[in-house]
Amino acid sequence: MESLCVIEELIGYETVSRDSNLPLIDFVQNFLYDHGVDSRRVPSADGRKSNLVATVGPEVSGGIVLSGHTDVVPVDGQDWSSDPFALNRRDDRWYGRGSCDMKGFIGIALSLVPQMNALRKPIHFALSYDEEVGCLGAPDMIEVIRDELPEPMGVIVGEPTGMAAVTAHKGIVGLRTTVRGYEAHSSQTHRGVSAVMTAARLVGHLERVADDLAVSTPADNGFEPHATSVHVGVIHGGTALNIISGQCEFTWDIRNIPGDDPQLLIDSFEAFCKREVLPGMRARHEACSIDTEILARCPAFDDSGSSILGLVQSLSGRADSYKVAYTAEAGQYQGAGFPTVLCGPGSIDQAHQPDEYIEASEVQAGERFLRTLLAELSS
Repeated sequence: MESLCVIEELIGYETVSRDSNLPLIDFVQNFLYDHGVDSRRVPSADGRKSNLVATVGPEVSGGIVLSGHTDVVPVDGQDWSSDPFALNRRDDRWYGRGSCDMKGFIGIALSLVPQMNALRKPIHFALSYDEEVGCLGAPDMIEVIRDELPEPMGVIVGEPTGMAAVTAHKGIVGLRTTVRGYEAHSSQTHRGVSAVMTAARLVGHLERVADDLAVSTPADNGFEPHATSVHVGVIHGGTALNIISGQCEFTWDIRNIPGDDPQLLIDSFEAFCKREVLPGMRARHEACSIDTEILARCPAFDDSGSSILGLVQSLSGRADSYKVAYTAEAGQYQGAGFPTVLCGPGSIDQAHQPDEYIEASEVQAGERFLRTLLAELSS
């Protein structure tokens, strides 16, 4: 399959979100140029990363945007059986970081560029950066698509869905809470204010909030898990066993179902800190504080009535659709007014895992899907 050559090239670029994706963007831009396709970069503010937008076919309305993110999650601490940044085949699976999430989809789409010479409606490529850390790159790119390109029929975000249509996903807000206490000898607990123990109290509060949401949210809404979730992922604090900790911070996220406003949960958490926790801390030392900052925010997506849903289902040959708990850039496209559906090869169960892979059959299904789309846009 010609697509595997492009997928292999893409996986060879170590585009972990903390690093630049520019070498990959250079490759894609040159690949498109060699096939007579111009493209433009939509860079990050610091210039270390970039989105890429390109149109193949006539500059007319009614085309389709094929959207994918170029960044991948880290492999640090994961036990891989082969080089994660080299495509490796074992049995009927292709292994490599990003093979299913989501360089597989991008590679398949790019490999078909030489066959796009008969298009009567265009294919627009939209490749983003920093999706994995909060969908940070896409908004500027989506603004360019909205303001400067002929109006497309809709957007297909090629996240790994097993080639089924996904019409809704949760939103996400990433946060960091920093607790500043007051250091003292650990034998004098009456004098100090432990930032670590205070943070633990706050984490316990968030767990209770999550439990309450699970109970109060109808279970038959199509999501798994069904409710808006609250999760603490990382916590750091303290200096030594015998020092009452002066500072502790933890990062957490809210993954909200469509219709739930995450800001209400944030406001409630800050009110709990101000009302229930800070007064006791400051009674011992007035400089104590609790500060929460938002690191990333991406909206939920719900477009079950999308005008391109029928098209996507006919292309895939699957009449079903479903909802997913992860967050993608579809909510940002919907917010800009674009009919949107998620549909791509691979399984989200393999994403972010050691020995991430995509089934060879999924690559073939992705190729059939996009070849059928090209035929549709060429008729």
